[in-house]
Amino acid sequence: MSVAVRVLCQFTAKRGDLDLRFTPAPSAREGIAGHIIVASRRGRDYQTEVTLEGTYDGLQVRGRADGYDTKERRLDECKTYRGELARMPDNHRALHWAQAKMYGAMLCRKQKLREIRLALVYYDVDTEHETVLAENFRADDLQTFFEEHCAQYATWGRAELEHRQARDRALLSMSFPYEFYPAQRELAETVYRVAALGEHLLAQAPTGVGKTMGTLFPMLKAMGAGKIDRIFYLTAKTTGRQLAIDALQALATPEIKLRVLEITAREKVCRYPDSACHGDSCPLAKKFYDRLPGARAMALQGGMMTQKVIGAAAIEHGICPYFLSQELARWSDVIIGDYNYYFDQSAFLYGLAQEQGWRVGVLVDEAHNLIERARRMYSGAIDAETLRRARKEAPELLRTAIERLSNEFQRIANAQQVPYQVYEIAPKSLLKALDTYISRHSALADQAMLFPEHVQKLFFDALAFHGLAEDFAEHSLFDITHPEHATFMIRNVVPAPFLKLRFAHTKCVVLFSATLSPREFYQDLLGLPDTTRWLDVESPFSPDQLEVQVVRHISTRYQHRGDSIAPMVELIVRQFERMPGNYLVFASSFDYLARIAEALDRAAPHIPNRLQVRNMSESERKQFLEGFAPEGRSLALAVLGGAFGEGIDLPGERMIGAFIATLGLPQLNEVSEQMRVRMDELFDAGYAYTYLYPGLQKVIQAAGRVIRTQHDRGIVYLIDDRFARREVRELLPKWWRLQILTVRQPT
Repeated sequence: MSVAVRVLCQFTAKRGDLDLRFTPAPSAREGIAGHIIVASRRGRDYQTEVTLEGTYDGLQVRGRADGYDTKERRLDECKTYRGELARMPDNHRALHWAQAKMYGAMLCRKQKLREIRLALVYYDVDTEHETVLAENFRADDLQTFFEEHCAQYATWGRAELEHRQARDRALLSMSFPYEFYPAQRELAETVYRVAALGEHLLAQAPTGVGKTMGTLFPMLKAMGAGKIDRIFYLTAKTTGRQLAIDALQALATPEIKLRVLEITAREKVCRYPDSACHGDSCPLAKKFYDRLPGARAMALQGGMMTQKVIGAAAIEHGICPYFLSQELARWSDVIIGDYNYYFDQSAFLYGLAQEQGWRVGVLVDEAHNLIERARRMYSGAIDAETLRRARKEAPELLRTAIERLSNEFQRIANAQQVPYQVYEIAPKSLLKALDTYISRHSALADQAMLFPEHVQKLFFDALAFHGLAEDFAEHSLFDITHPEHATFMIRNVVPAPFLKLRFAHTKCVVLFSATLSPREFYQDLLGLPDTTRWLDVESPFSPDQLEVQVVRHISTRYQHRGDSIAPMVELIVRQFERMPGNYLVFASSFDYLARIAEALDRAAPHIPNRLQVRNMSESERKQFLEGFAPEGRSLALAVLGGAFGEGIDLPGERMIGAFIATLGLPQLNEVSEQMRVRMDELFDAGYAYTYLYPGLQKVIQAAGRVIRTQHDRGIVYLIDDRFARREVRELLPKWWRLQILTVRQPT
């Protein structure tokens, strides 16, 4: 049984309140740079990254001390920080001392020292000032400390080892609870193979294959065989999380004792949203680490740790449910959460996996969404309105720094004579003003959570923007939009350079969706290695199940929309009267949708219809979907690519057809055109990568709502002459049998 010093101390030495006042911590890059600077200030007798290990009662403890001065016999534990060091919570420093003592004990044993000097070296990343807290320790006392903490961890560690061994035995004998579809079996066998070999996979698998079960089952079997340590199941939407939970409940019987954790965003589970995250403000942060063991044991007991289970354990023990879920992640087998928990700049699960040294198998559900989500993760903006409000609300200590930043921002914005412009790089004067402001705000980091909302927002916006500016390259654009209130934006176009490291640090990644064609589009933009395997699973559906009509006598181009409405409504009404039932009508915008709905009301007032509107609440979306009742007779109108364009399941007669009145192409505007130009420069495929592929992906997803099971029958109308073009037809699913709608000419 083996454990890293940092992991052991986090388990045994954390006490007292949860306290986030001394944040944000320096970035990983700042931390590495700080350690290098500290080491460079030492003499030639100074050793860095000293590898140490020790054992106690079958537990092997390992780690690397930051530095050791052989002449002074002083071992350093270096910590980078920003803010006022005196305001660092006592339990933070106690944790740091615990780590130093563990290293000190192992070094004394290794070199047979009778005593040693231990030092906490705190390096301020903003001022580059060092504060050294040093004490002398006897080797015997350090050994006693080492053994006490090892004993605390060993009891838990042995129970964990027994859990994993029992889990693996159960997983090896686990059988699939249903009959395998041939296509599902092909998917499952390929997923197991890549998990065992440590490879990556792009799997295009149509609706009806059973992708959730077909990927989770083989990944669990790979875990049982010792090929991976943890499974991260990542989704773009809440519905995907629930499907994964349902699948795991069917796969993992209680005897398997599989620990499944659902992670939810803080704002969705926080019980005191107006309180800061420390014991003086929030009662659920008070004595968090003292109460954690009981809550942790209660939550782990059940195995399936949904937010409901976590919430009950948190309430029972009086601690924060969000941070309880983060602590539970250390002891979970399968973790279900949003994409951002692994792929974002400061992703929690990515950091945890690196810290723990896990071999992780990552499953990315509905992976066609990852490109756009990753672009947002690696984009950042500063806007005039946030600056104005922050300047107005700023405390006296920050007002001058914000005013200087605001003045520089406004000077640059006023120099631009057009509403939108792309620049080669962000101006150095802006980055200098940002750097000055961030340094000033960081010096007050321990007080930051007390600052007004827009002051905090400006700080985090500035940090993100500044960090992205340091990594700025051809993968992103820097643009200024200045129609009225200016916005400065670093806009990611190709997330590949950022995601490559995420893929490299996994044992295997499986990205699956019904729409991952063409393969090179996703590999280029996501940064998957050239060795990534490709699987195109054959559809379980027959062409006879789905009638696909191409309506080429109607153009839905922006300039033709007025003329398109009357013939489109005639087509919809004719189909409805020929075969009454529930249909979805997809259009490219809310305005276009509203005009179609008005024309339907005039032409066919006897046909019930309902309309998706902007910013629908969760209850409104639920009500919209409830209109798809079995044996119902109605039209539902929705925006392509919106909430009802994917991720909804309406089998049987709940939905028998769809009218798709758009190719789904992104809006033609200056931003899209700049992205097209950059895609041309990088991949020589500007139009396809910017417009065509993303648009048709939305069309195929929307059409996929019609046929959900092998018993369904339905019809899809593709309304636009461009659907008849060869380059478009070649991108549509192979199992579709396209028919050109014949229009009767008036006699």
